[in-house]
Amino acid sequence: MTDQSEVDAIRTLLGSKPRPVGWAERRQRLDEVGSIWPVEEDIDLEPVDVDGISGEWSLAPGSDPSRVLLFFHGGGYCSGSIQSHRRLVTEAGRAAGIRTLAVAYRLAPENPFPAALEDAIAAWRFLRRQDFAAENIVVGGDSAGGGITLSLLTGLRDEGAALPACGWLISPWTDLTMSGTTLATKDAIDPIIHTAYLGELADAYLGLGIDRTDPRVSPLHADLKGLPPLLVQVGSAETLLADATRLAAAAGGADVAVTLEIWPHMIHAWPLWNAHLEPGRRALATAGAFMQRHVSGAP
Repeated sequence: MTDQSEVDAIRTLLGSKPRPVGWAERRQRLDEVGSIWPVEEDIDLEPVDVDGISGEWSLAPGSDPSRVLLFFHGGGYCSGSIQSHRRLVTEAGRAAGIRTLAVAYRLAPENPFPAALEDAIAAWRFLRRQDFAAENIVVGGDSAGGGITLSLLTGLRDEGAALPACGWLISPWTDLTMSGTTLATKDAIDPIIHTAYLGELADAYLGLGIDRTDPRVSPLHADLKGLPPLLVQVGSAETLLADATRLAAAAGGADVAVTLEIWPHMIHAWPLWNAHLEPGRRALATAGAFMQRHVSGAP
């Protein structure tokens, strides 16, 4: 199959049922479509209590257990789970040759901002107490998880804390003011993320009275100086394309080593479906090489 026919098959999967309404239904649907292809049998999975937060270790054969990818799932801060992103996370760990820690941070609207960010900070501190050196940790996430990743990185920098080796962002949601031009220009071709839906998610996460330019919720508006190297991967068919391109420009302008990849025809968070999407596997291979290079200290 060609890249286009493969992504068309994923589009068909996503459109096979009406769009869910309500938080419970949306969470169930993301878990369903994200986990339609199971984790490979050779992956070692282990649940872990991350200071009261549910987490899951994964380790592929031959991977280095002393290095770790700390991953925050997407879902607009209101859905997504370890289950929905398990195939993505475990195959990313395999590609990088390191273990992974997926974190089930608290979801809105039951737990609005700053609950997700607090849980991300707790997960980072958990890893550091487990004797993982900062330079042996990669932090990554897709969509809202990409925003959490950036907010964690800028917070650690502001504290003067040791920073992770690098950051990996897939289709990151970086601007909750929703000023990106591609929210309009890509709306008709993005099968997942539409402007009205994003507005619902932002309202549920932030509620009233939170400034949407606050860098903790819209890291596009943050001072990005001093961050570790970043890899940003985004599809050309995404409403959030401009969130990624503007972030890469801002990071580069702040002297951050940033790599931007725009994948033709790809949809939001396409590596989720790596089992049956060759560009998803290739994106993970690229990301794995990036992570491995930085956690190993290679130039």
